[in-house]
Amino acid sequence: MGNMIELHYQDTPLAAYLAVPEGAVKGGVIVIHEVWGLNDHTKSIADRFAAEGYMALAPELVGETDIAAHAAQLQLDFFNPETRNEAQPKLRALMTPMQAPGFAEKTLGRLQTCFDYLYDNPDTHQWVAVTGFCFGGSYGFSMAMAEPRLKAAIPFYGHANLSDVAQLKQIACPVLAFYGEKDAGLMENLPKVQEEMASANVDFKAQVYPDCGHAFFNDTNPYAYNQPAATDAWRRTIEFLDHQATV
Repeated sequence: MGNMIELHYQDTPLAAYLAVPEGAVKGGVIVIHEVWGLNDHTKSIADRFAAEGYMALAPELVGETDIAAHAAQLQLDFFNPETRNEAQPKLRALMTPMQAPGFAEKTLGRLQTCFDYLYDNPDTHQWVAVTGFCFGGSYGFSMAMAEPRLKAAIPFYGHANLSDVAQLKQIACPVLAFYGEKDAGLMENLPKVQEEMASANVDFKAQVYPDCGHAFFNDTNPYAYNQPAATDAWRRTIEFLDHQATV
């Protein structure tokens, strides 16, 4: 359904997958991949949004790292309890470039380029939302803080930066966040997220699914995927977007 296109951020190429509905367009959605990069799974999610009437744009945000070359096997090893301990240091090493100064700023800049592309497309009627998964969920929160024209944010198991409450007050769109009950780190922090979001007057809803953990939506990951939770989360996502698109 979709095709790769080339955008530009500060005169450098930015590869992205664009999926366009066959019929009328309800709006645009930025789809931010997991730490594994822009793979077929992320593209399939963009296609699913297009099938629901949303123009979906999924950029490649870690193409300058080596993680994509090792992603398929490393993802399985990381989530497999028997190989997790071996995979952790490998993943940390491959993620080192993402901790470098300027990476977050560059990534947000690239996402802003994606937002502008969708916002300026006459078919979206200047209606743009963002969703993301893990790495992408965290940047979904960041996008909501950085772009006041965003219409909705749907982070899946992402980390919300609470270090600057003033930034939270910049969120102007409703946020629907998804979590797995067994995702210990995020669950421990969720009450604080809810408290700070309420303090900042953000329209924030957290949906927590029992008996599943991180990456429960990824149907290519047999160790993490939870079909009932993923199905329900997708239903809630589309209902949330459809409602916001008609407000």
